[in-house]
Amino acid sequence: MIRRQPDEAAADRYDLVIVGGGVYGIALLLEASRRGLKPLLLEQGDFGSETSWNSLRIVHGGLRYLQSLDLSRFFESVAERRWFLQHFPDLVRPLSCMMPLYGKGLKRPSIFRLALATNSLLSSRRNQGVSRAGHLPAGGVLSVAETLERFPMAAKDDLEGAALWYDAAMPDSQRLLIEMLHWACACGATALNYVQAVGYERSADAVATISAIDRTTNRELTFRAPLVVNAAGPWCREVSTAFDRDIPELFHYSLAFNVVLDREPLADAGLAVSPRSRAGRTYFLVPWKGRIMAGTFHAPWNGPREDAEVTDETLATFLDDLNDSIPGLDVAPPDVERVHWGLLPAAKSNSDDLASRPVILHHGDQGGPEGLFSVSGVKFTTARLVAEQTLSLIQRFRGRGLPDPISTPRPPATRWPTLDDVIEGQAGTNDALRSRLEELAELESAITTEDILLRRTDWYLYSDLKEVLSFRGQTRIFDRDVR
Repeated sequence: MIRRQPDEAAADRYDLVIVGGGVYGIALLLEASRRGLKPLLLEQGDFGSETSWNSLRIVHGGLRYLQSLDLSRFFESVAERRWFLQHFPDLVRPLSCMMPLYGKGLKRPSIFRLALATNSLLSSRRNQGVSRAGHLPAGGVLSVAETLERFPMAAKDDLEGAALWYDAAMPDSQRLLIEMLHWACACGATALNYVQAVGYERSADAVATISAIDRTTNRELTFRAPLVVNAAGPWCREVSTAFDRDIPELFHYSLAFNVVLDREPLADAGLAVSPRSRAGRTYFLVPWKGRIMAGTFHAPWNGPREDAEVTDETLATFLDDLNDSIPGLDVAPPDVERVHWGLLPAAKSNSDDLASRPVILHHGDQGGPEGLFSVSGVKFTTARLVAEQTLSLIQRFRGRGLPDPISTPRPPATRWPTLDDVIEGQAGTNDALRSRLEELAELESAITTEDILLRRTDWYLYSDLKEVLSFRGQTRIFDRDVR
Protein backbone atom coordinates (compact mmCIF):
# COMPACT_ATOMS: atom_id res chain seq x y z
CA MET A 1 0.00 0.00 0.00
CA ILE A 2 1.34 3.44 -0.97
CA ARG A 3 -0.02 5.34 2.03
CA ARG A 4 -0.16 9.12 1.62
CA GLN A 5 -0.12 10.51 5.16
CA PRO A 6 2.17 13.57 5.06
CA ASP A 7 1.72 14.65 8.69
CA GLU A 8 2.49 11.19 9.98
CA ALA A 9 5.47 10.96 7.65
CA ALA A 10 6.81 14.33 8.81
CA ALA A 11 6.77 13.14 12.43
CA ASP A 12 9.00 10.17 11.64
CA ARG A 13 12.77 9.90 11.12
CA TYR A 14 14.46 8.34 8.10
CA ASP A 15 17.83 6.99 7.06
CA LEU A 16 17.51 8.62 3.67
CA VAL A 17 15.30 11.21 1.92
CA ILE A 18 15.03 10.94 -1.88
CA VAL A 19 13.84 13.98 -3.83
CA GLY A 20 12.27 12.98 -7.15
CA GLY A 21 9.74 10.29 -8.00
CA GLY A 22 10.65 9.26 -11.52
CA VAL A 23 12.13 5.86 -12.29
CA TYR A 24 15.51 6.77 -10.77
CA GLY A 25 14.03 7.97 -7.48
CA ILE A 26 11.65 5.01 -7.31
CA ALA A 27 14.42 2.51 -8.08
CA LEU A 28 16.54 4.06 -5.34
CA LEU A 29 13.63 3.88 -2.89
CA LEU A 30 13.15 0.20 -3.72
CA GLU A 31 16.83 -0.73 -3.48
CA ALA A 32 17.34 1.23 -0.24
CA SER A 33 14.34 -0.37 1.43
CA ARG A 34 15.30 -3.86 0.21
CA ARG A 35 18.70 -3.37 1.85
CA GLY A 36 17.34 -2.56 5.28
CA LEU A 37 17.32 1.24 5.16
CA LYS A 38 14.30 3.37 6.02
CA PRO A 39 13.88 5.74 3.05
CA LEU A 40 11.39 8.49 2.24
CA LEU A 41 10.60 9.70 -1.28
CA LEU A 42 9.22 13.19 -2.04
CA GLU A 43 7.77 13.89 -5.50
CA GLN A 44 6.43 17.33 -6.42
CA GLY A 45 3.88 15.90 -8.89
CA ASP A 46 2.58 12.40 -9.34
CA PHE A 47 4.91 9.43 -9.38
CA GLY A 48 6.58 8.99 -12.77
CA SER A 49 4.50 11.75 -14.33
CA GLU A 50 7.22 13.39 -16.42
CA THR A 51 10.08 11.86 -18.45
CA SER A 52 9.62 8.36 -17.03
CA TRP A 53 6.01 8.20 -18.23
CA ASN A 54 7.03 9.24 -21.73
CA SER A 55 9.45 6.39 -22.49
CA LEU A 56 9.30 4.19 -25.60
CA ARG A 57 8.31 1.22 -23.39
CA ILE A 58 11.35 -0.86 -24.38
CA VAL A 59 13.75 -2.48 -21.91
CA HIS A 60 16.90 -2.55 -24.05
CA GLY A 61 19.41 -5.36 -23.70
CA GLY A 62 22.39 -3.49 -25.09
CA LEU A 63 22.81 -4.84 -28.65
CA ARG A 64 23.62 -1.33 -29.82
CA TYR A 65 26.63 -1.19 -27.48
CA LEU A 66 28.33 -4.07 -29.29
CA GLN A 67 28.72 -1.80 -32.31
CA SER A 68 30.94 0.56 -30.30
CA LEU A 69 32.47 -2.31 -28.26
CA ASP A 70 31.17 -0.71 -25.07
CA LEU A 71 31.05 -4.08 -23.34
CA SER A 72 30.48 -2.74 -19.85
CA ARG A 73 27.24 -1.05 -20.90
CA PHE A 74 26.28 -4.17 -22.86
CA PHE A 75 26.65 -6.45 -19.84
CA GLU A 76 24.90 -3.96 -17.58
CA SER A 77 21.91 -3.72 -19.91
CA VAL A 78 21.62 -7.49 -20.33
CA ALA A 79 21.70 -8.00 -16.56
CA GLU A 80 19.13 -5.27 -15.85
CA ARG A 81 16.78 -6.49 -18.57
CA ARG A 82 16.96 -9.92 -16.95
CA TRP A 83 16.18 -8.34 -13.53
CA PHE A 84 12.99 -6.77 -14.87
CA LEU A 85 11.94 -10.01 -16.59
CA GLN A 86 12.59 -11.94 -13.37
CA HIS A 87 10.75 -9.69 -10.95
CA PHE A 88 7.97 -8.23 -13.10
CA PRO A 89 6.97 -11.01 -15.53
CA ASP A 90 3.41 -9.69 -15.56
CA LEU A 91 4.53 -6.27 -16.82
CA VAL A 92 7.73 -6.95 -18.80
CA ARG A 93 7.68 -9.42 -21.67
CA PRO A 94 9.79 -10.45 -24.69
CA LEU A 95 9.71 -8.22 -27.77
CA SER A 96 11.00 -9.39 -31.12
CA CYS A 97 12.79 -6.67 -33.09
CA MET A 98 13.58 -6.41 -36.80
CA MET A 99 15.89 -4.20 -38.81
CA PRO A 100 15.69 -4.35 -42.62
CA LEU A 101 19.16 -4.64 -44.13
CA TYR A 102 20.16 -2.91 -47.36
CA GLY A 103 23.85 -3.78 -47.65
CA LYS A 104 25.13 -0.37 -46.59
CA GLY A 105 27.83 0.18 -43.98
CA LEU A 106 27.36 -2.11 -40.99
CA LYS A 107 23.76 -2.91 -41.96
CA ARG A 108 24.63 -6.00 -43.98
CA PRO A 109 23.53 -9.58 -43.36
CA SER A 110 27.11 -10.82 -42.91
CA ILE A 111 27.86 -8.19 -40.27
CA PHE A 112 24.65 -8.85 -38.40
CA ARG A 113 25.10 -12.62 -38.41
CA LEU A 114 28.35 -12.06 -36.56
CA ALA A 115 26.87 -9.36 -34.30
CA LEU A 116 23.84 -11.46 -33.34
CA ALA A 117 25.95 -14.55 -32.74
CA THR A 118 28.20 -12.46 -30.47
CA ASN A 119 25.16 -10.99 -28.75
CA SER A 120 23.81 -14.47 -28.06
CA LEU A 121 27.15 -15.75 -26.79
CA LEU A 122 27.86 -12.80 -24.49
CA SER A 123 24.29 -12.82 -23.14
CA SER A 124 24.21 -16.57 -22.54
CA ARG A 125 22.81 -16.02 -19.02
CA ARG A 126 20.01 -13.74 -20.22
CA ASN A 127 17.29 -16.26 -19.31
CA GLN A 128 18.74 -17.40 -16.00
CA GLY A 129 16.08 -17.16 -13.29
CA VAL A 130 13.46 -15.96 -15.77
CA SER A 131 10.19 -17.81 -16.22
CA ARG A 132 9.80 -19.75 -19.45
CA ALA A 133 7.35 -17.17 -20.83
CA GLY A 134 10.02 -14.49 -20.48
CA HIS A 135 12.84 -16.34 -22.21
CA LEU A 136 14.56 -14.49 -25.05
CA PRO A 137 15.62 -16.67 -28.02
CA ALA A 138 18.81 -16.14 -29.93
CA GLY A 139 18.51 -13.83 -32.92
CA GLY A 140 19.35 -14.40 -36.54
CA VAL A 141 19.09 -12.98 -40.05
CA LEU A 142 15.88 -13.36 -42.07
CA SER A 143 15.78 -13.87 -45.81
CA VAL A 144 14.18 -11.29 -48.08
CA ALA A 145 11.04 -13.42 -48.35
CA GLU A 146 10.84 -13.90 -44.58
CA THR A 147 11.36 -10.17 -44.07
CA LEU A 148 8.55 -9.17 -46.39
CA GLU A 149 6.24 -11.80 -44.92
CA ARG A 150 6.61 -10.24 -41.48
CA PHE A 151 7.01 -6.62 -42.61
CA PRO A 152 5.25 -6.17 -45.98
CA MET A 153 5.84 -2.39 -46.12
CA ALA A 154 9.63 -2.68 -45.95
CA ALA A 155 11.33 -0.87 -48.83
CA LYS A 156 12.07 -3.59 -51.40
CA ASP A 157 14.83 -1.86 -53.41
CA ASP A 158 18.20 -3.36 -52.43
CA LEU A 159 16.62 -5.29 -49.54
CA GLU A 160 18.93 -8.14 -48.44
CA GLY A 161 16.92 -9.44 -45.48
CA ALA A 162 16.50 -8.34 -41.89
CA ALA A 163 18.23 -8.72 -38.56
CA LEU A 164 16.00 -10.34 -35.93
CA TRP A 165 16.75 -10.12 -32.20
CA TYR A 166 14.85 -10.04 -28.93
CA ASP A 167 14.55 -7.37 -26.27
CA ALA A 168 11.80 -6.74 -23.73
CA ALA A 169 8.79 -4.45 -23.67
CA MET A 170 6.85 -2.86 -20.81
CA PRO A 171 3.53 -1.87 -22.41
CA ASP A 172 2.24 -0.42 -19.13
CA SER A 173 5.37 1.29 -17.85
CA GLN A 174 3.23 3.39 -15.51
CA ARG A 175 2.08 0.21 -13.76
CA LEU A 176 5.67 -0.98 -13.50
CA LEU A 177 6.58 2.15 -11.53
CA ILE A 178 3.57 1.80 -9.24
CA GLU A 179 4.33 -1.87 -8.58
CA MET A 180 7.94 -0.95 -7.76
CA LEU A 181 6.53 1.53 -5.24
CA HIS A 182 4.27 -1.13 -3.73
CA TRP A 183 7.29 -3.38 -3.26
CA ALA A 184 9.34 -0.59 -1.69
CA CYS A 185 6.54 0.29 0.73
CA ALA A 186 6.17 -3.39 1.66
CA CYS A 187 9.87 -3.26 2.63
CA GLY A 188 9.30 -0.27 4.93
CA ALA A 189 9.67 2.73 2.60
CA THR A 190 7.42 5.81 2.54
CA ALA A 191 6.50 7.59 -0.70
CA LEU A 192 4.67 10.92 -0.94
CA ASN A 193 3.48 12.44 -4.19
CA TYR A 194 2.47 16.10 -4.54
CA VAL A 195 4.99 17.08 -1.87
CA GLN A 196 7.59 19.52 -3.18
CA ALA A 197 10.97 19.83 -1.48
CA VAL A 198 11.97 23.51 -1.37
CA GLY A 199 14.79 23.86 1.17
CA TYR A 200 17.70 22.10 2.85
CA GLU A 201 19.51 22.75 6.12
CA ARG A 202 22.06 20.65 7.92
CA SER A 203 22.43 20.83 11.69
CA ALA A 204 25.51 20.37 13.84
CA ASP A 205 24.48 16.80 14.60
CA ALA A 206 24.72 15.94 10.88
CA VAL A 207 20.96 15.64 10.42
CA ALA A 208 19.47 17.32 7.35
CA THR A 209 16.10 19.06 7.47
CA ILE A 210 14.14 19.17 4.24
CA SER A 211 11.45 21.83 4.09
CA ALA A 212 8.60 20.97 1.76
CA ILE A 213 5.13 22.03 0.63
CA ASP A 214 2.15 19.68 0.47
CA ARG A 215 0.73 20.81 -2.86
CA THR A 216 -2.72 19.42 -2.08
CA THR A 217 -3.13 21.76 0.92
CA ASN A 218 -0.25 24.29 0.57
CA ARG A 219 0.83 23.35 4.10
CA GLU A 220 4.51 23.48 5.05
CA LEU A 221 6.18 20.27 6.20
CA THR A 222 9.65 19.28 7.37
CA PHE A 223 11.40 15.93 7.07
CA ARG A 224 14.65 14.81 8.72
CA ALA A 225 17.35 12.32 7.77
CA PRO A 226 21.15 12.19 7.86
CA LEU A 227 21.32 11.50 4.11
CA VAL A 228 19.57 13.17 1.15
CA VAL A 229 19.66 12.17 -2.51
CA ASN A 230 18.59 14.54 -5.27
CA ALA A 231 17.15 12.31 -8.01
CA ALA A 232 14.89 14.93 -9.59
CA GLY A 233 15.65 14.19 -13.25
CA PRO A 234 15.39 17.36 -15.37
CA TRP A 235 14.86 19.31 -12.13
CA CYS A 236 18.05 18.00 -10.48
CA ARG A 237 20.06 21.15 -11.18
CA GLU A 238 17.31 23.27 -9.67
CA VAL A 239 17.22 21.07 -6.57
CA SER A 240 21.02 21.16 -6.42
CA THR A 241 20.93 24.97 -6.61
CA ALA A 242 18.34 25.17 -3.82
CA PHE A 243 20.22 22.73 -1.57
CA ASP A 244 23.82 23.67 -2.44
CA ARG A 245 24.72 25.28 -5.78
CA ASP A 246 24.24 24.71 -9.52
CA ILE A 247 26.35 21.87 -10.89
CA PRO A 248 26.03 21.95 -14.71
CA GLU A 249 27.51 18.48 -15.19
CA LEU A 250 24.43 16.99 -13.56
CA PHE A 251 22.16 17.64 -16.53
CA HIS A 252 22.71 19.21 -19.95
CA TYR A 253 19.22 19.40 -21.45
CA SER A 254 18.19 17.63 -24.63
CA LEU A 255 14.65 17.18 -25.90
CA ALA A 256 13.40 13.66 -26.63
CA PHE A 257 10.00 12.49 -27.75
CA ASN A 258 7.99 9.51 -28.96
CA VAL A 259 4.64 9.63 -30.69
CA VAL A 260 1.61 7.38 -30.63
CA LEU A 261 0.28 6.94 -34.15
CA ASP A 262 -3.35 6.05 -34.73
CA ARG A 263 -2.30 3.29 -37.11
CA GLU A 264 -2.36 -0.47 -36.80
CA PRO A 265 1.11 -1.97 -36.18
CA LEU A 266 3.07 -2.67 -39.35
CA ALA A 267 4.47 -5.94 -38.00
CA ASP A 268 4.30 -8.17 -34.96
CA ALA A 269 7.79 -6.96 -34.02
CA GLY A 270 9.43 -3.72 -33.08
CA LEU A 271 10.86 -2.22 -36.27
CA ALA A 272 14.22 -0.46 -36.40
CA VAL A 273 14.27 1.80 -39.47
CA SER A 274 16.34 4.70 -40.81
CA PRO A 275 15.66 7.33 -43.51
CA ARG A 276 16.61 6.00 -46.93
CA SER A 277 17.47 9.23 -48.77
CA ARG A 278 19.49 11.01 -46.08
CA ALA A 279 21.58 10.22 -43.06
CA GLY A 280 19.50 9.97 -39.92
CA ARG A 281 18.95 8.21 -36.67
CA THR A 282 17.55 4.75 -36.30
CA TYR A 283 13.96 4.88 -35.05
CA PHE A 284 11.83 2.18 -33.50
CA LEU A 285 8.17 1.56 -34.32
CA VAL A 286 6.76 -0.56 -31.52
CA PRO A 287 3.39 -2.36 -31.59
CA TRP A 288 1.51 -0.88 -28.64
CA LYS A 289 -2.13 -1.51 -27.70
CA GLY A 290 -3.30 -1.74 -31.30
CA ARG A 291 -1.35 1.36 -32.26
CA ILE A 292 2.20 2.28 -33.21
CA MET A 293 4.52 3.98 -30.77
CA ALA A 294 7.40 5.52 -32.71
CA GLY A 295 10.61 7.13 -31.52
CA THR A 296 12.85 8.30 -30.21
CA PHE A 297 13.54 11.71 -31.77
CA HIS A 298 16.32 13.70 -30.08
CA ALA A 299 16.96 17.43 -30.44
CA PRO A 300 19.21 19.89 -28.60
CA TRP A 301 17.62 22.12 -26.02
CA ASN A 302 19.62 25.09 -24.81
CA GLY A 303 16.86 27.16 -23.27
CA PRO A 304 15.25 27.13 -19.83
CA ARG A 305 13.79 23.80 -18.80
CA GLU A 306 10.32 25.24 -18.33
CA ASP A 307 10.22 26.53 -21.93
CA ALA A 308 10.94 23.16 -23.55
CA GLU A 309 8.35 21.96 -26.06
CA VAL A 310 7.94 19.88 -29.20
CA THR A 311 7.26 22.37 -31.97
CA ASP A 312 5.20 21.68 -35.08
CA GLU A 313 8.37 21.95 -37.14
CA THR A 314 10.24 19.39 -35.03
CA LEU A 315 7.32 16.98 -35.18
CA ALA A 316 7.09 17.43 -38.96
CA THR A 317 10.80 16.60 -39.30
CA PHE A 318 10.29 13.39 -37.36
CA LEU A 319 7.27 12.34 -39.42
CA ASP A 320 9.21 13.09 -42.63
CA ASP A 321 11.97 10.78 -41.38
CA LEU A 322 9.47 7.99 -40.74
CA ASN A 323 7.90 8.42 -44.19
CA ASP A 324 11.34 8.37 -45.81
CA SER A 325 12.17 5.18 -43.90
CA ILE A 326 9.02 3.25 -44.88
CA PRO A 327 7.57 3.78 -48.37
CA GLY A 328 3.82 4.23 -48.32
CA LEU A 329 3.60 4.97 -44.61
CA ASP A 330 2.43 8.54 -45.26
CA VAL A 331 1.89 9.59 -41.68
CA ALA A 332 0.86 13.19 -41.07
CA PRO A 333 0.09 15.29 -37.95
CA PRO A 334 -3.57 14.15 -37.84
CA ASP A 335 -2.30 10.57 -37.36
CA VAL A 336 -0.49 11.58 -34.16
CA GLU A 337 -2.67 10.60 -31.23
CA ARG A 338 -0.26 11.71 -28.55
CA VAL A 339 3.27 13.08 -28.21
CA HIS A 340 5.24 11.68 -25.27
CA TRP A 341 8.12 14.03 -24.58
CA GLY A 342 10.62 14.89 -21.91
CA LEU A 343 14.12 16.15 -21.25
CA LEU A 344 17.06 13.74 -21.16
CA PRO A 345 20.69 14.46 -20.19
CA ALA A 346 22.91 15.26 -23.16
CA ALA A 347 26.63 14.58 -23.40
CA LYS A 348 27.26 18.34 -23.45
CA SER A 349 25.37 21.58 -23.73
CA ASN A 350 23.45 22.23 -26.95
CA SER A 351 23.82 18.62 -28.15
CA ASP A 352 21.35 15.91 -29.05
CA ASP A 353 23.85 13.16 -28.20
CA LEU A 354 22.71 11.50 -24.98
CA ALA A 355 25.07 11.23 -22.04
CA SER A 356 26.57 7.75 -22.02
CA ARG A 357 26.98 7.40 -18.25
CA PRO A 358 25.01 8.44 -15.18
CA VAL A 359 26.33 11.16 -12.90
CA ILE A 360 26.49 10.18 -9.23
CA LEU A 361 28.18 12.63 -6.89
CA HIS A 362 28.57 13.50 -3.23
CA HIS A 363 28.30 17.25 -2.76
CA GLY A 364 30.66 17.05 0.21
CA ASP A 365 33.46 15.93 -2.10
CA GLN A 366 33.06 19.22 -3.99
CA GLY A 367 32.96 21.51 -0.98
CA GLY A 368 29.21 21.26 -0.49
CA PRO A 369 27.13 19.75 2.32
CA GLU A 370 28.22 16.40 3.68
CA GLY A 371 25.59 13.69 3.24
CA LEU A 372 23.97 15.36 0.22
CA PHE A 373 24.12 13.33 -3.01
CA SER A 374 22.85 13.92 -6.54
CA VAL A 375 22.20 11.40 -9.28
CA SER A 376 21.28 11.88 -12.92
CA GLY A 377 20.60 8.81 -15.04
CA VAL A 378 20.13 8.14 -18.73
CA LYS A 379 18.16 4.94 -19.36
CA PHE A 380 15.02 3.45 -17.80
CA THR A 381 16.61 0.01 -18.17
CA THR A 382 19.56 0.73 -15.88
CA ALA A 383 17.76 2.74 -13.17
CA ARG A 384 17.98 -0.10 -10.65
CA LEU A 385 21.69 -0.56 -11.26
CA VAL A 386 22.33 3.17 -10.82
CA ALA A 387 20.35 3.01 -7.56
CA GLU A 388 22.65 0.21 -6.38
CA GLN A 389 25.73 2.22 -7.38
CA THR A 390 24.37 5.28 -5.55
CA LEU A 391 23.78 3.24 -2.41
CA SER A 392 27.32 1.87 -2.64
CA LEU A 393 28.66 5.44 -2.64
CA ILE A 394 26.40 6.34 0.27
CA GLN A 395 27.53 3.32 2.26
CA ARG A 396 31.19 4.18 1.64
CA PHE A 397 30.47 7.65 2.98
CA ARG A 398 28.99 5.98 6.07
CA GLY A 399 32.02 3.70 6.38
CA ARG A 400 29.96 0.61 5.70
CA GLY A 401 29.52 -2.01 3.01
CA LEU A 402 26.44 -2.41 0.84
CA PRO A 403 24.05 -4.93 2.48
CA ASP A 404 22.54 -7.73 0.47
CA PRO A 405 18.86 -7.32 -0.42
CA ILE A 406 16.42 -8.63 2.18
CA SER A 407 14.01 -11.38 1.22
CA THR A 408 10.73 -9.46 1.38
CA PRO A 409 8.87 -10.67 -1.72
CA ARG A 410 7.12 -8.40 -4.15
CA PRO A 411 3.44 -8.03 -3.11
CA PRO A 412 0.73 -9.39 -5.42
CA ALA A 413 -0.01 -6.99 -8.26
CA THR A 414 -2.90 -4.58 -7.84
CA ARG A 415 -5.76 -5.07 -10.29
CA TRP A 416 -7.94 -2.16 -11.30
CA PRO A 417 -11.41 -2.84 -12.76
CA THR A 418 -11.58 -3.04 -16.54
CA LEU A 419 -12.82 -0.10 -18.52
CA ASP A 420 -16.02 -2.01 -19.33
CA ASP A 421 -16.66 -2.46 -15.60
CA VAL A 422 -16.31 1.28 -15.08
CA ILE A 423 -18.57 2.20 -17.97
CA GLU A 424 -21.28 -0.28 -17.03
CA GLY A 425 -21.22 0.82 -13.41
CA GLN A 426 -21.22 4.53 -14.10
CA ALA A 427 -24.99 5.03 -14.10
CA GLY A 428 -24.84 5.37 -10.34
CA THR A 429 -26.32 1.96 -9.57
CA ASN A 430 -23.02 0.19 -9.00
CA ASP A 431 -22.02 1.49 -5.58
CA ALA A 432 -19.66 -1.45 -5.08
CA LEU A 433 -17.64 -0.42 -8.13
CA ARG A 434 -17.41 3.18 -6.98
CA SER A 435 -16.30 2.00 -3.55
CA ARG A 436 -13.63 -0.18 -5.15
CA LEU A 437 -12.31 2.76 -7.20
CA GLU A 438 -12.13 4.88 -4.06
CA GLU A 439 -10.27 2.08 -2.31
CA LEU A 440 -7.78 1.67 -5.14
CA ALA A 441 -7.15 5.40 -5.35
CA GLU A 442 -6.37 5.40 -1.63
CA LEU A 443 -4.23 2.29 -1.97
CA GLU A 444 -2.08 3.85 -4.70
CA SER A 445 -2.11 7.51 -3.66
CA ALA A 446 -4.05 8.67 -6.73
CA ILE A 447 -4.97 12.29 -6.02
CA THR A 448 -6.37 13.54 -9.32
CA THR A 449 -8.48 12.16 -12.12
CA GLU A 450 -5.40 12.43 -14.33
CA ASP A 451 -3.43 10.21 -11.95
CA ILE A 452 -5.98 7.44 -12.46
CA LEU A 453 -6.42 7.81 -16.21
CA LEU A 454 -2.74 8.19 -17.06
CA ARG A 455 -0.64 6.56 -14.37
CA ARG A 456 -2.70 3.91 -12.60
CA THR A 457 -4.56 2.59 -15.67
CA ASP A 458 -4.49 2.99 -19.45
CA TRP A 459 -8.08 4.22 -19.59
CA TYR A 460 -7.00 7.52 -21.18
CA LEU A 461 -6.66 5.62 -24.47
CA TYR A 462 -10.41 5.15 -24.71
CA SER A 463 -12.42 8.18 -25.75
CA ASP A 464 -15.70 6.73 -24.42
CA LEU A 465 -14.46 7.30 -20.90
CA LYS A 466 -14.45 11.08 -21.29
CA GLU A 467 -18.25 11.14 -21.13
CA VAL A 468 -18.57 8.46 -18.49
CA LEU A 469 -16.15 8.88 -15.61
CA SER A 470 -17.20 10.93 -12.62
CA PHE A 471 -14.84 10.14 -9.81
CA ARG A 472 -14.68 11.65 -6.32
CA GLY A 473 -17.08 14.32 -7.49
CA GLN A 474 -14.71 15.34 -10.30
CA THR A 475 -15.87 15.36 -13.89
CA ARG A 476 -12.85 17.04 -15.50
CA ILE A 477 -10.77 14.81 -17.70
CA PHE A 478 -7.03 15.57 -18.12
CA ASP A 479 -7.33 18.74 -16.02
CA ARG A 480 -4.80 19.00 -13.24
CA ASP A 481 -6.57 19.23 -9.92
CA VAL A 482 -3.41 20.11 -8.01
CA ARG A 483 -1.74 23.42 -8.75
